[in-house]
Amino acid sequence: MRAQMIVRIDPELKAKVSTFALSEGKNVSQVVRELLENYVKDHDIVAYVDNLWNRVGDRLTSKGNSPADIQQIIDDVRAGK
Repeated sequence: MRAQMIVRIDPELKAKVSTFALSEGKNVSQVVRELLENYVKDHDIVAYVDNLWNRVGDRLTSKGNSPADIQQIIDDVRAGK
């Protein structure tokens, strides 16, 4: 079950959002849900760190490093080498 959220906004802003949402085939609730989901995704530090590790791993792999090489690099960094 979804939870309900009540938000107070300026009537002009609501009208504009409604117009834009309609032009995209959406309703205001869908637009607000998407905005909130994106906000949380952008501010979720765990997801950010996971993404960062994935990007680092991808970059090291693209330079010819094996998984064992990558683990050694991580160990070296953690050890301050």
